[in-house]
Formats: sequence, C-alpha cells, structure tokens
Amino acid sequence: MVANSGKFAVVLLSGGLDSMVAGGLAREAGYHVFALSIDYNQRHRLELQAAGRIASALNAISHIVLPLDLTAFGGSALTADIAVPKGGVGPGIPVTYVPARNTIFLSLTLGLAEVSGASDVFIGVNALDYSGYPDCRPEFIEAFQKMAALATKAGVEGHPIRINAPLQHMSKADIVREAHRLGLDAGLSWSCYDPTPDGKHCGQCDSCRLRSKGFVEAGLPDPTIYAVKP
Repeated sequence: MVANSGKFAVVLLSGGLDSMVAGGLAREAGYHVFALSIDYNQRHRLELQAAGRIASALNAISHIVLPLDLTAFGGSALTADIAVPKGGVGPGIPVTYVPARNTIFLSLTLGLAEVSGASDVFIGVNALDYSGYPDCRPEFIEAFQKMAALATKAGVEGHPIRINAPLQHMSKADIVREAHRLGLDAGLSWSCYDPTPDGKHCGQCDSCRLRSKGFVEAGLPDPTIYAVKP
C-alpha cells in the first residue's frame, strides 16, 4: 500500500474492528475517506451505530448508510430466522455467511468510488482468523480487482480503482495491535452477530470468540462488554 496524499478512498465500513482498522490504515496512508455502510437489515444492526462512531473518528468526508434489505433473499443466520451458532468456530462455511455479501457490497463501493473520484477502495477482510467465508479470501479480492478494471469507466480509461485489503494476512491479534498503534478506540467497534436485548456482545458467537481471542493473544485490554465471557 503506497501513501497517496491528496487522493480519496472509499472505505467499506461495517462497524467492526476489521473495517475500522482498514479505515485507519487508509487515513494513515494519506487518503481522504468516504465511508460506506450497508443497512441490509442485519440481525446485528448495532454495528451500524458503531460505523457512525468510527466514521466520525476517521474524520470521514461523508458517511453513507445505504439501505439494501437482504432479508428478501434470506439464506443466512444474519438475514433470516436461523439460529446463530454458539458452539465455537468450526470447519466449513457457517450459516452466518451471507450469500455473495462482499461481492454485492464491493460493487456498491466501486460505484461510489467512481462517482466521488476516489482512486481506491478499502475493505477489512482477512483470511487467517475468520469464520471461513469464501468472499474473504485473497483469491476473491484478486478476481474482483480484475473485474473492477473491466467493469468501470475508470478502468476502461486506464486508471482502474484499486481494491485494498490491507488486513488479508493478519491474525485477529495483529489487527488488535494495529488498532492500538493507530490510536483507534476498539471500544467504538461492534463484532457480535447476536446482540443481547440490553446491547451487549453475546460472547458466544464466532465473531465474539474471534474478537476476544485477538485481544488475549495481542496482550491488550479488551474494552468489549460481553454477556458471557468467551
């Protein structure tokens, strides 16, 4: 990732720790940030409030929360009446996978980048400590980059929008350390897939377990309030 002072980037901001750090790295590299969050009527809608807090912390030029109700498709514990698994991260693709989510979201981010004149897109996917989603792998990002060069006016005119996934090969502990190094307040972010009625992280879903594990392995205090300690 090369510093690009005076340039603009769109950050796909879910409200989670990973997207916060991706946004922080974009800002550190000299980009002015446009933040985009997708309101897909997800079970864990508290992440949208977190996204707003993070966008403010990043001094984003704007923060668009785009409604796109994926409950019309269903097919995921995050968008349908399917129980969120609480037994720990296991093999295979879990039911919390939202079909083609990052493909859909990156396409929208790419459109905003063209309209806003941004040269880059930042997304916080990683393929080490994650739940096994196929659209978090480096192969997916590489393929989307090729598609972006073919599918946009910017690409056809010879300056394709770059897809940056700076956390791809980081562990969750690495990401926690990066948040600390960047001076970002991890407590602003939200990870839980199944929040309690009183607004706490459940502590038992895959995302809570991975978050907690990251803080423990990083040796840094975890500001998260869990209903049950992971």
